[in-house]
Amino acid sequence: MLKIEGLNTYYGDSHILRGVDVQLPASTSLGLLGRNGMGKTTLIRSLMGYVRPASGQVLFEGRKVTGWVPEKMARLGIGYVPEGRGIFPNLSVRENLVMSERAGPDGRRDWTFDRVMSTFPRLSERLSHGGQQLSGGEQQMLSIGRALMTNPRLMILDEATEGLAPLVVAEIWRVIAQIRATGISTLIVDRDWRKVLGHTDQAVVMEKGRIVLASDSADMLAEPGQVSALLGV
Repeated sequence: MLKIEGLNTYYGDSHILRGVDVQLPASTSLGLLGRNGMGKTTLIRSLMGYVRPASGQVLFEGRKVTGWVPEKMARLGIGYVPEGRGIFPNLSVRENLVMSERAGPDGRRDWTFDRVMSTFPRLSERLSHGGQQLSGGEQQMLSIGRALMTNPRLMILDEATEGLAPLVVAEIWRVIAQIRATGISTLIVDRDWRKVLGHTDQAVVMEKGRIVLASDSADMLAEPGQVSALLGV
């Protein structure tokens, strides 16, 4: 579904991504691991069109989409839950969800408003609340729910559990597992690497802008020494 080949991205004179290659088959889940500052978010921003790569290419279902603007990437069927959540604080919970509601590229409407409500019952109690009135956990639920309302084929979750209380973290991982079970491909970035490996089929580890380890997630969990060393844990 997604193929990234030889991607190089700069911020000014700083060379951030250095020849990155990543593949994500359809209906699979990929974990993107690495310490802070190793290029994970830059990789996501590069493939989503927020940052233009200097060289290399991004392919989605065999179609070259390198440098496409974010709205065109979203129309391909990519749901993005960014680090920092990115909800609209002055809109209500209902408005945040309804404004993103649409069929997927193939016409599917599997994720309706009612289904999102049943997935996140807490949001159903706060439909008239503004985004800024929600707790951090509720904002994250809203961000995920809003992405699901676009009926994506690929979901990208960048640090979806960061800074949340343990009970909320457990709820977010439950929803991620549910999303994965529906056949939606997922790309997951999270500091809890064991959770990431437990909820993905494959994983890659980044270090200084390069992919330094790529394997099946189950194999990494079974032999965690190399992952621990690379992540400094």
